[in-house]
Amino acid sequence: MTSTVPALGTRTAEGSALQAVLLDMDGTLVDTEGFWWDVEVEVFAGLGHTLDDSWRHVVVGGPMSRSAGFLIEATGADITLPELAVLLNEGFENRITRTLPLMPGATRLLAELAEHEVPTALVSASYRRIIDRVLTFLGPQHFALTVAGDEVARTKPHPDPYLFAAAGLGADPARCAVVEDTATGVAAAEAAGCHVVAVPSVAPIPPAARRTVVPSLEHVDLTFLRGLITV
Repeated sequence: MTSTVPALGTRTAEGSALQAVLLDMDGTLVDTEGFWWDVEVEVFAGLGHTLDDSWRHVVVGGPMSRSAGFLIEATGADITLPELAVLLNEGFENRITRTLPLMPGATRLLAELAEHEVPTALVSASYRRIIDRVLTFLGPQHFALTVAGDEVARTKPHPDPYLFAAAGLGADPARCAVVEDTATGVAAAEAAGCHVVAVPSVAPIPPAARRTVVPSLEHVDLTFLRGLITV
């Protein structure tokens, strides 16, 4: 698959073998990757530590256990992983209570998938408490299934969340289109055998086999997704 971005609606849906669409949340549907970093900076400031901005690319898109664990080790902060996870989740929830901007094209894409009754799942490394709060903005009716990072034995970059979602929708992973914004999420989707549309939010993601890179969700519609998977 190339990284060429066609105009909306130009890829034919004829012969499509698409069975389901699996969507990441933070940075893909909602513009929250910056929120997480801001909360991490605030929490560690309260602990007496300053985060190096270069660490942002290390922690973005990963599971809470990995990002929080990295920051504890990097700063030497006197706090346990469970204690830090509580502070980060509480800080994030407070922030999205005030505002939660959706990514350009997200509302249109979700509406189109629902209109055509395409099985759709939300697959996130965020905890269930965060997903449920975000769903009030996205609309839970848009998803037949949601998968949280604290509900699988191994979250992204492992394939488990996407394998679980595909199985839950009765779909073959090879016939699922995944939309992701980070290298961690892309790695999880590709390890599961899915076709990936990468919409980079923080760090660049290069094109590869079975991976199409686009600048935003405004370049993605159902015809585009169907065109990724043909018989």
